[in-house]
Amino acid sequence: MTEDSQRNFRSVYYEKVGFRGVEEKKSLEILLKDDCLDIEKLCTFSQRFPLPSMYRALVWKVLLGILPPHHESHAQVMMYRKEQYSDVLHALEVIRFISDATPQVEVYLYMHRLESGKLPRSPSFPLEPEDEVFLAIAKAMEEMVEDGIDCYWLTRCFVNQLNNKYRDFLPQLPKAFEQYLNLEDSRLLSHLKASSAVSKLPYDLWFKRCFAGCLPESSLQRVWDKVISGSCKILVFVAVEILLTFKIKVMALNSAEKITKFLENIPQDSSDAIVSKAIDVWHTHCGTPAHSA
Repeated sequence: MTEDSQRNFRSVYYEKVGFRGVEEKKSLEILLKDDCLDIEKLCTFSQRFPLPSMYRALVWKVLLGILPPHHESHAQVMMYRKEQYSDVLHALEVIRFISDATPQVEVYLYMHRLESGKLPRSPSFPLEPEDEVFLAIAKAMEEMVEDGIDCYWLTRCFVNQLNNKYRDFLPQLPKAFEQYLNLEDSRLLSHLKASSAVSKLPYDLWFKRCFAGCLPESSLQRVWDKVISGSCKILVFVAVEILLTFKIKVMALNSAEKITKFLENIPQDSSDAIVSKAIDVWHTHCGTPAHSA
């Protein structure tokens, strides 16, 4: 029996006896023991498998550049990150831009704005659309990560990834969504077009916010594993699967406003199944995706 077939046999056996992911967890632990973490291998692992919750924050921090690949530098670099966090927080307090009553996610936003050189003159200034995206992602991240400093850095660097690495790809996702929905269910797409809903679907919620505020965090983090490790195209397949899952409901609605309102507030109890199916279809169409888009 070859090494691959042995591994496949073991994986099937582990899944049957309730230990799904045991082999994958061991593989990740081996990767994380290297003195210098292999970014490419961590990306490949994250694309192929869901990250175990106990290692997710560490892998995300490495892939987002918050921590360097070298293990021996992690403690020192995180010390610098904490000092920078404290300095920026203190600066906002000194200029009385924030107070004890300021919601934590807004504190993160103003810290990000200050570090980006874009702090408004007053917190009473209206929020920009990009601020709304940051707040949505920060609120979701807050549910995933216990430590406030980690939450800030992960949110900031994830948003920067979306604004930089994926800047040219995100505007293309609505068209890709339409193409894949047509492949999966052309009748459903025809209904959306007949209802004039295609151009009014919640693309900002799906693609700019990466489903933050749409999916519960337990499902959302599995999607973000893929985005952070190199593929924003997973977002398209999650959107398609949402439409397919709630096809009967959507087909019963005959106006763009009603369809959009429903899709912005989908029932949460189907989220895990939606994400699992979306990841399967994503792999079917894209194979093991490259770490570009």
